[in-house]
Amino acid sequence: MSDDEPSINIPSLLTLAVVSFFVIRWFFNRDSGAGGSRAGAQGRPRGRVVDPEQVEQISQMFPQLNRRDIIWDLQRNGGSVAATTERVLTGRGLEVPPPSFQPQIPTPSTNTAATRASASQSAKQQAQDLISRYNLGSRVEDSSEETESSQAQGGWSQSRNERQRLLQNRRDEMILAARRRLQQKDREAAAPPSASPS
Repeated sequence: MSDDEPSINIPSLLTLAVVSFFVIRWFFNRDSGAGGSRAGAQGRPRGRVVDPEQVEQISQMFPQLNRRDIIWDLQRNGGSVAATTERVLTGRGLEVPPPSFQPQIPTPSTNTAATRASASQSAKQQAQDLISRYNLGSRVEDSSEETESSQAQGGWSQSRNERQRLLQNRRDEMILAARRRLQQKDREAAAPPSASPS
């Protein structure tokens, strides 16, 4: 036998096996991809579920958007909040889902509602604590006379300590003025409405 005859060796067989594997895999994925695109046109596969927290996050940033449109876009881009947000911010808007797309629209979880309630309560407590926080309890009663006298003072001092004192006085005056406005508003709300003549 001569050396010119081609021989099949192990590296050639391995290369043939790897190439065959990828070709067969490509054919099977191509067929399922075509079926997947048909399923996508009819409402996306049921296996992909959008996280309700992502929908809530986008809904809070853009309250004008429909939750159904948000869910559709999140399903199409693989659940990327950043991609959906960028799409809205660039002015492209979200695509309208087909009529056959009927997702379970998530309701805000009770955890987020409880978090919001506790945040609003802490904000109220902070607002109520400003008087005690800045030791303004003694100035609450005298606030009207001090406001008139402090408005007569004006200008900007060259001394750092004097500027700091003036700024603290202005801060205190703003807090007390806000308190007076709130009390006035509460009194007006508590006062019975006067009967209008008919």
